[in-house]
Amino acid sequence: MEIRGALNLRKRQVLIFLVLLGLSRAGTESAHYSVAEETEIGSFVANLARDLGLGVEELSSREARVVSDDNKKYLHLDLLTGDLLLNEKLDRDELCGSTEPCVLHFQVVLENPLQFFRVELCVKDINDHSPTFLDKEILIKISEGTTVGATFLMESAQDLDVGSNSLQNYTISPNSHFYIKIPDSSDRRIYPELVLDRALDYEQEAELRLTLTAVDGGSPPKSGTTLVLIKVLDINDNAPEFPQSLYEVQVPEDRPLGSWIATISAKDLDAGNYGKISYTFFHASEDIRKTFEINPISGEVNLRSPLDFEVIQSYTINIQATDGGGLSGKCTLLVKVMDINDNPPEVTISSITKRIPENASETLVALFSILDQDSGDNGRMICSIQDNLPFFLKPTFKNFFTLVSEKALDRESQAEYNITITVTDLGTPRLKTEYNITVLVSDVNDNAPIFTQTSYTLFVRENNSPALHIGSISATDRDSGTNAQVTYSLLPSQDPHLPLASLVSINADNGHLFALRSLDYEALQEFEFRVGATDRGSPALSSETLVRVLVLDANDNSPFVLYPLQNGSAPCTELVPRAAEPGYLVTKVVAVDGDSGQNAWLSYQLLKATEPGLFGVWAHNGEVRTARLLSERDTAKHRLVVLVKDNGEPSRSATATLHVLLVDGFSQPYLPLPEAAPTQAQADSLTFYLVVALASVSSLFLFSVLLFVAVRLCRRSRAASVGRCSVPEGPFPGHLVDVSGTGTLSQSYQYEVCLTGGSGTNEFKFLKPIVPNFQVHDTGKNTGEIENFRNSFGFNIQ
Repeated sequence: MEIRGALNLRKRQVLIFLVLLGLSRAGTESAHYSVAEETEIGSFVANLARDLGLGVEELSSREARVVSDDNKKYLHLDLLTGDLLLNEKLDRDELCGSTEPCVLHFQVVLENPLQFFRVELCVKDINDHSPTFLDKEILIKISEGTTVGATFLMESAQDLDVGSNSLQNYTISPNSHFYIKIPDSSDRRIYPELVLDRALDYEQEAELRLTLTAVDGGSPPKSGTTLVLIKVLDINDNAPEFPQSLYEVQVPEDRPLGSWIATISAKDLDAGNYGKISYTFFHASEDIRKTFEINPISGEVNLRSPLDFEVIQSYTINIQATDGGGLSGKCTLLVKVMDINDNPPEVTISSITKRIPENASETLVALFSILDQDSGDNGRMICSIQDNLPFFLKPTFKNFFTLVSEKALDRESQAEYNITITVTDLGTPRLKTEYNITVLVSDVNDNAPIFTQTSYTLFVRENNSPALHIGSISATDRDSGTNAQVTYSLLPSQDPHLPLASLVSINADNGHLFALRSLDYEALQEFEFRVGATDRGSPALSSETLVRVLVLDANDNSPFVLYPLQNGSAPCTELVPRAAEPGYLVTKVVAVDGDSGQNAWLSYQLLKATEPGLFGVWAHNGEVRTARLLSERDTAKHRLVVLVKDNGEPSRSATATLHVLLVDGFSQPYLPLPEAAPTQAQADSLTFYLVVALASVSSLFLFSVLLFVAVRLCRRSRAASVGRCSVPEGPFPGHLVDVSGTGTLSQSYQYEVCLTGGSGTNEFKFLKPIVPNFQVHDTGKNTGEIENFRNSFGFNIQ
């Protein structure tokens, strides 16, 4: 069952092959030409462009070429003229031997689209060979008792020409005993026979020397001669006879040298020397004499040189048996060479393309032919390539195939294909041939650059040096070569107010980003822009990404004291009643820091005091409060120096100087000195000077505040109220206030101080602070609550 299934499979494969071969032949066109052999190289054969109906330009653009069946370049196609020219001298006798007509088959291959034309070139014979005899002398022994009319076979001459130029006739030199007769032959070959025209007489003439001439039919005719030596023998009336005229043997082509082929035996009824038979080859060609040898005594035929079925399939050997009296008989030995599967299939590549673009479909990769010199199933072949490859084999005609890509390839998925063409015959055992083709896929720019991140965030500390490398971006391209070379560029900013060209630059080759100038956090906290990556393919492909730059704050701004103003004018004096309870709010030092984060966290501490321990500063909000009850022994005038320090690294600081005056009540403008009580006149004079001084200082202070607000805050502040030691009303500018409220005065915190007039005592009236965001409790609380309040807010006492 397995053998039957294998046979069925072989039949189906052979049938499919024949159908495809027939279809491919049906799609081709044929042209027939002829040329005489030995024609000079470069001779014109035909105008192929005109005969095929194609233009000369089309032949060149479609890369027309001529391919022969045996892959030899007999012809040359001139693409400029469309002429088909001889590429070498053709020897018909060498190409085809005795085969007539001698036809060479060629194919004209056109690409884009792929098209085939079949060309047949008939090589005509010329009379370029003379008849030749293999033997320089032919020896014939004839008994004198031979009757008139007897015929004697002679060796024929060999002429490599065919047709009318081949051997046509034989003649013999004039004599009185013999003439030449040419009998009819089944194989149409001309064999000379020597005919006895007059009886021989041994006693008169024992030996004759004649000249045999072979003449061909050329114009002019050519001839060849050999010497015929005739020896007259005594009478011998019985010629050797073979039991049969034809012997057939089958010999496999792998028979070892020296092997026995057959034994041919003849009988002669004569006795003595006339009955002794010798065997020789008769009318044997040179191939027969090289391949076989015969034992002249036993008649055994042995193998002399190797057999090759692919060269010669059979040998027809004429054997002559001659007795001692010169009589002979003949028979024919037909040796049929049996084919064995000793030739693997052959693959001949006519054209090959080892690099194809990845976006091309149905591209011709290779044109090749296959050949197996064996016969039958041994010569039938199956051609295939590996599965799961984007290529397929397409039979064209006869034994030609094309290897074609079936779809567009993707170099990024696979850049190289190793294709193995496998040709297997159907012999036993099966022989196969493999031919490997490496196809490289050339790149096409079909992939845009891809950034390693969808967006980038870079951090730069302010006050950086110009041309500082702040970071890098990177993009990759799956293509290769110039298609994968990426260049980077800054894309136009979508914010028309952002001077991107003066802020950053990018290295077009490696994507390094540089800050072109020093950045200031207080002016620009962050900015973003887009970067494009473009490859160098044609057409170029690009992509873009978002880059965000965050400027990190550095502690480059010292705290700035808003209140009290430290502008070198008359100092601001705070009045405190001696009856004030511990924790009484004297004033508040207001400061801001232009930095952010912990660089803007401010802390306050009392650096110097006229009387240590009497006043304290709260570390977190700068409030100056009394630390204990006041007494009559405390000095009336006090000078306090408050240190304001930020939390940066390194830390920056500023100082504020306060003047505090202790009074017995708000109705007394000053505190009398204990050494001497002033008189009423002195008191009135002092009050007058004090009022004038306070009015001058208030006016100067108001003018300074208005000027400061106009310059610093761009006229965004409202006019301040007039009063002794007054501060501007309304919110502080945004750039001077920490919006987090972690270390400076909040925007809604303000003091209100009013100067009243018209009373006889000229009293100053101090109103309590207005604190919307922080409720100040009544100062009448007990001392324990005050201590808790001090501890919770880091009350600083000097």
